[in-house]
Amino acid sequence: MATLRQLEYLVTVVDTGSFTRAAELLHVSQPALSHQVRALERDAGGRLLERLPRAVRLTPMGRAMLPHARAALAEADRARSAARRAAGLDGGELQLAVVYSVTLGVLPPVLRAWRQRHPEVRVRLLEFPHTEALTAAMAAGRADLAIGPVPGAWDGPVQELGTEEFLLVLAADDPAAAPGADRAALADFADRDWVHYAPGNGLAELLDRVCAAAGFRPRAAVRTEQTAAAPLLAAAGLGPALVPADLLPPGFDGRVLRPEPPVRRALAAYCRPGPDPLTSAFLAVLGRHVRVGIPAPGDEAGGAGVGTR
Repeated sequence: MATLRQLEYLVTVVDTGSFTRAAELLHVSQPALSHQVRALERDAGGRLLERLPRAVRLTPMGRAMLPHARAALAEADRARSAARRAAGLDGGELQLAVVYSVTLGVLPPVLRAWRQRHPEVRVRLLEFPHTEALTAAMAAGRADLAIGPVPGAWDGPVQELGTEEFLLVLAADDPAAAPGADRAALADFADRDWVHYAPGNGLAELLDRVCAAAGFRPRAAVRTEQTAAAPLLAAAGLGPALVPADLLPPGFDGRVLRPEPPVRRALAAYCRPGPDPLTSAFLAVLGRHVRVGIPAPGDEAGGAGVGTR
């Protein structure tokens, strides 16, 4: 029978990519670590890891076991936290899974309010570039609550938070931005090189999708993995960028326009059925303090469908 310790050893070896680094992190000897992994493989009925000269690679059996190992460890952590809270030993830990843009654009005021009410509770953030990765992490039990685009299918509670609006960002002196204009058609930028997002980032797919609806495919002047870098690169003159409105920093010096047609997506918080009291309390604070970009008067109708990625 696999033990939690053996599952922890497997996950740590995979995450570090090395038996040596995993042993150092776990404060055990490398022979002891290897022995426990082999015992886990015997119990599973086959090899879980392929030991390469300079790396470690999961076998098909290992790939099948890994999400269940992560889920078992996460569930054990939650069980310990619940027991310690009941005993009055500490405030426990809340694990939040979010997409990159939510960390900067949505969470700060919510976490500030949460901290004021529950200073003893630790918050751990798990950030993901794509909604599919976010939902998969939740399904695997890696977090208590997810915040991101509304999931396509979810069998637990889903609390909609509002509609996120996207803005077109240009350099302040970009000649395409007419003086006094506050809107621009995406099709007007069909021949421009764009500040794009890295493959695997959900916003890369969003930009490709809305531009395709406008009749063109955006060429990339640069691709960034950091969502918050896109408006800064656009303001520096590398090309237009499409960014969540909540992501723009105070005092931003680039030119900001509303795209035509409007680009929006709904955000939500979701968790597994029967959330624990800590998760339910955070959902209540989230509902009171979340601020998602709200369209200006006259923009309520229409909007480009951007999906849930």
